[in-house]
Amino acid sequence: MIAMIFAAGKGTRLRPLTDTRPKALVEVDGTPLLQLQLDRLYSLGVRTVIVNVHHFAQMIVDWLRDYHRDGLQIFISDESQLLLNTGGGLKKAGRQLYQAVDRQPILIHNVDILDNADLSQLYSACQGVDAVVLVSNRQTQRYLLFDDDMRLSGWTNISTGEVKTPYQNLDVSKCSRLAFAGIHVVAPRVIDEMAGWPDVFSIIDFYIKSCDRLVIKGMTYPGLRILDVGKPETLAAAPEMLRSLQQL
Repeated sequence: MIAMIFAAGKGTRLRPLTDTRPKALVEVDGTPLLQLQLDRLYSLGVRTVIVNVHHFAQMIVDWLRDYHRDGLQIFISDESQLLLNTGGGLKKAGRQLYQAVDRQPILIHNVDILDNADLSQLYSACQGVDAVVLVSNRQTQRYLLFDDDMRLSGWTNISTGEVKTPYQNLDVSKCSRLAFAGIHVVAPRVIDEMAGWPDVFSIIDFYIKSCDRLVIKGMTYPGLRILDVGKPETLAAAPEMLRSLQQL
């Protein structure tokens, strides 16, 4: 398994903590978020990881120099000069990875998400399709839309009624509305399809505009527990969440 950790965000919601450090090095019970993700990925058999950096980039690079696990390769995707957003970040990192290692699916995980999902199952589900996105029934205003086969068909904002889809006659009422959980797996073809896209773009925009050409499947996980620790109130709840996950 190979993986990417999105760690380039500015972490503005966590100020003042992120005024002096990157979000990736904010700690939960004394352990940096980046270490929590790396330790977990390593335990799942991941031996190649790429980490993108922007805010306090050199601090992350220096920290990674001191992080060692037998057989683990860590690459840096440097966005210090320009933050590339989720799509642009994946495009740059994916190209870099495929120059260094075999072309295989990439598991993408945000550095500030704690969850109990079976990431190995999610990774395996990418066999034979172009991408698999972890989704849930979480209440929000913006949803991904899926057909009866859980293939991505579009996106909607229920507060405004806006719909985005490449399908002219999509019947939104017949689609399943599910929220993106920030964890996904992409096959090499996705990186290839990004070639014509600009340097900076959103992965969700890419998925929506490409879902008629690419097979992008949604996957739910029974009993999914997920916590975005990128805000002070959720960071405060992170130690209890982490302890509960460690007991699983």
